[in-house]
Amino acid sequence: MQMQVGTSSVKFEKEPVILGAASIVGKKEGQGPLAGYFDVVEQDDMFGEKTWEQAESAMQKQAGELAMEKSGVEKQDIRYLFAGDLLGQLIATSFGTMDFQIPFFGLYGACSTMGEALGLASMTIAGGFADKVMAAASSHFATAEKQFRFPLGYGNQRPFSSTWTVTGCGAAVLADPAKLSANESKGVIAKITGITTGKIVDMGAQDSMNMGAAMAPAAVDTINRNLVDNNREAAYYDKIITGDLGEVGRTILLDFMKQGGRDLEKIYMDCGIEIYDKNSQDTHAGGSGCGCSAVTLCGYILKQIQEKRWKRVLFVPTGALLSTVSFNEGQSIPGIAHAVEIEGV
Repeated sequence: MQMQVGTSSVKFEKEPVILGAASIVGKKEGQGPLAGYFDVVEQDDMFGEKTWEQAESAMQKQAGELAMEKSGVEKQDIRYLFAGDLLGQLIATSFGTMDFQIPFFGLYGACSTMGEALGLASMTIAGGFADKVMAAASSHFATAEKQFRFPLGYGNQRPFSSTWTVTGCGAAVLADPAKLSANESKGVIAKITGITTGKIVDMGAQDSMNMGAAMAPAAVDTINRNLVDNNREAAYYDKIITGDLGEVGRTILLDFMKQGGRDLEKIYMDCGIEIYDKNSQDTHAGGSGCGCSAVTLCGYILKQIQEKRWKRVLFVPTGALLSTVSFNEGQSIPGIAHAVEIEGV
């Protein structure tokens, strides 16, 4: 079977499987509609640490350990770790996972990082370069506000187009099904059948408080290329799920797709909209951050697949590729989105 499909997709001949996944979230996320799907809801957003950054690292470590425990594997069984966060030089991930002593690929795809991690992890397994790997991504409300926006003590007003950075970390262990024992095979949650790697899309958005508008065109591009590359209709999927476009980005994406002849209204979902209750949690346009799509995948989406409510989903984490440097120098905000095809077993 030809694994390269179309301009930027891969169809796996040897389909990697998801052996186990873990989701750790903060107090606010634990008050939202998906609360019952998360493995751990931590009431202390400091995670027992002295700084916000150390708190995010502690969350990464806890999620990674739990994912391995649920998968029935040890640290030495994991060949590679693909992971990242939103902080400069990926300090949450590097300090959080250092004790694992697993060969490490640090990734930055902004809020699309979980999609990037799953894509690279899947190719590594399908190519025969590893039997088991881990993919993870995290974000923390306080560390993101500190780095990208305003100090928490400033108490600034947020426009209604803004989103709330999720405090959370999702981690998943992927494996080569041919290398699993009979007992390990019984615990398989889902399989990854293909990916579509995102391109950088820049339509000139410059409002750093409206990430949905910056990222939506990239999601449109990736979804369309997945469908064209594989010669599919959107209805092939039970759900097409973006990472954190929020209410504003959702409207833009659905409008763009409809203009292109594809109506996604009935099968579309956004992790940033699902994770919070917009009527009671004051998050405005919804949730965002690397952790948003990661915990929604590892907590909620995989559960729906495992329990056969959904057979096949296209998981499309979205990211805004800006920094305080680029934004303050007047540059626009490019977006990116990576698609991962996940099916039940």
